[in-house]
Amino acid sequence: MESAGTLGIIVNPHSGRDARRLFARAGTSTIEDKRNQVTRIVVGAAAAGIKKVLLSRDSFRIATAATEALTLDVDCELVETELTGHGVDSQKAALAMKDAGCGAIVALGGDGTSRAITQVWRDVVLLPLSTGTNNVFPFNAEATIAGACGGLIASGRLPLEEGAQRSKIIEVVCDDGRESLALIDGAMLVNDHPGSLLQADPEKLSRVLLTRAEPASVGLSPVGGLIMPCLSEDNFGVEVQTRPEANPENTGKSLRMPISPGLYATVGINAVERVELGGEVRWTGPGLLAFDGDREIALGDGESAILRVVRNGPWVIDPNRTMIAAAKKGLFLDMGHWHDQRSGTGGVGCC
Repeated sequence: MESAGTLGIIVNPHSGRDARRLFARAGTSTIEDKRNQVTRIVVGAAAAGIKKVLLSRDSFRIATAATEALTLDVDCELVETELTGHGVDSQKAALAMKDAGCGAIVALGGDGTSRAITQVWRDVVLLPLSTGTNNVFPFNAEATIAGACGGLIASGRLPLEEGAQRSKIIEVVCDDGRESLALIDGAMLVNDHPGSLLQADPEKLSRVLLTRAEPASVGLSPVGGLIMPCLSEDNFGVEVQTRPEANPENTGKSLRMPISPGLYATVGINAVERVELGGEVRWTGPGLLAFDGDREIALGDGESAILRVVRNGPWVIDPNRTMIAAAKKGLFLDMGHWHDQRSGTGGVGCC
């Protein structure tokens, strides 16, 4: 099996441990869980032919503990960056991995972790694994398989287009020049405040723009998904105008939806519109703009922002698609090993 390329692994140690768990019934992703996942990612990557793995450093020593006992033929190195305990740590690691020539990154975190990486590396090749709360962007995939998929793409053994797709994002430009982006949802909140870590209060929700309106999800995505479903492969987005009391001609529609794990809420619906790729919507303040759950931009009275859904986000590796393509090409077939197993002289090893 020929090997080439470098795989990066970024772990957000704080994902799955935030304040939203105080107000919902979400599970907790422990440090031990993350450490075990990193170990399995490296094992999978090695099986796919990767010889070098770069790992993000963190104050909990997740990457170090995950790899120090491995006896695989893989060079595991920590990316040395200054730690802050915030999302910028993932960004620093991503930039270092970009400079080092990583062919793909497996990221453990939530929507916010993937968004942070995308903000500094727009066309990153990414396999996001879910360890957060209201996740739509990451996959709930077995880490061993995720490592194999990332390894196949990073090594070049499987062409990028056969296992990944360029994702949709929301580009945001304010009248005063401020810019941002969202992977799944942009929202306007009224009478809210920056810095809040809680899920959006439906009574403060004014508008939502979605790249993926998925009915089988939690968070803001089902606000559109339970009315006008829109999946990752669909070439459009969905805008939902809530707060029907603001429209004197509203029909009084309401939607019962899961705002967080184990927590349903009622959202008033005024209008739902399909937004074609490249199409623009303009939101005018006063209000607070939040992107993938992060309250970020305050719009004053009369200040506006233009939001546009485009397909120029990260290349996202799909585990199912990647493994099917690998199977069709026979990338994991080792006929000599098969012969040893059938004759009773071989075995299946791990580390």
